[in-house]
Amino acid sequence: MSDRRGEDVVQAHMPLVGHLVREMLARVPAHVSRDDLLSAGYTALVHAARGFDRQRGVPFARFAAARVRGALLDELRGLDWASRSVRQRARRTDTARQELTAELGRTPSVREVAARLGCSVEDIEHGDGDVQRAIVFSLQGFATAAADDMVTEPSAGPEEMLLRRERLGYLRHAIDALPERLRVVVQGYFFEERPMARIAEELGVTESRVSQLRAEALTLLRDGLNTHLDPALASPPKEGCVARRRAAYYDQIADRGDLHSRLALTGADGMPVAA
Repeated sequence: MSDRRGEDVVQAHMPLVGHLVREMLARVPAHVSRDDLLSAGYTALVHAARGFDRQRGVPFARFAAARVRGALLDELRGLDWASRSVRQRARRTDTARQELTAELGRTPSVREVAARLGCSVEDIEHGDGDVQRAIVFSLQGFATAAADDMVTEPSAGPEEMLLRRERLGYLRHAIDALPERLRVVVQGYFFEERPMARIAEELGVTESRVSQLRAEALTLLRDGLNTHLDPALASPPKEGCVARRRAAYYDQIADRGDLHSRLALTGADGMPVAA
C-alpha cells in the first residue's frame, strides 16, 4: 500500500480504534488509561495499513480490527493484573472481612465491612468490582479465541514476555488448584461461556449461589496470585480452619509446577497452547 493511500486508510479507520477502545474499557478496571489504549490501537492501525495485502481478499476493516484488538490485549496483559492502589484496598477489605467473620461467627454483610473500614457501601462494591474485572480479564487470556483475535503486534521484549507468561502460568495453576465446585464455576462461566443457569443446574444450586461461588473463586485467585507474585500485598496470615484451608490452597498452587511448566502453558507469543 502506497504511503499516501496508507495515510488515507489510517485516517479513515481511526474511529474504528476509538470504538474498540471504548468496548475494551467497559471490560477492564477503571484505572486503565484510555490514552494508553488509544496509543497502542493507533500504532497497530498504522502497522496494519503497512502490512495489508489486498490480494488476500480480506476487507481492511476486518484485518485492522483484528490487529487493533490484539494490540489492546497485548497492552493490557503487559500491565499488572490490578493497580497497586486497587490491590491495597482489596487487602484491607479482605482483612476486615476475615476479622469480622472471626468475631461474628458468620460472613459479614457489605454494610458491616464498610462500617469497620469507615467507608461507604459503594466504596466496597466499587473496589470489589475493580478487582473482579481485573482477574476476569486475566482469565479471558486463557479462553479460546478466534484466530483474528490472536493477531498481535510483537511489542513486548523477551524479559517482559517471560514475566507475563509466568504470571499467566501461575493463574492457570491457581485455577487448577481451586476446590472442585469453584473450579467448575470458573471453567464453565469464563472458559466455556456457559449460562449461569446451566451451571446452577449441573451443581444443583440456584443461580444466586453460582454467583456467590464465582465471587469466592475470584477472591481466592486474587489472594493466591498475590501470595506468589506480590507477597507484600498478600493478606496477613490468620488462625482458624478457614485460614488453614486458604494456606493449603496457596501451597497447592506452588506444588502444581515450576517455572518451566508454567511457561509451557503459553507459547512464545504469550498465547495459551492447546492442552
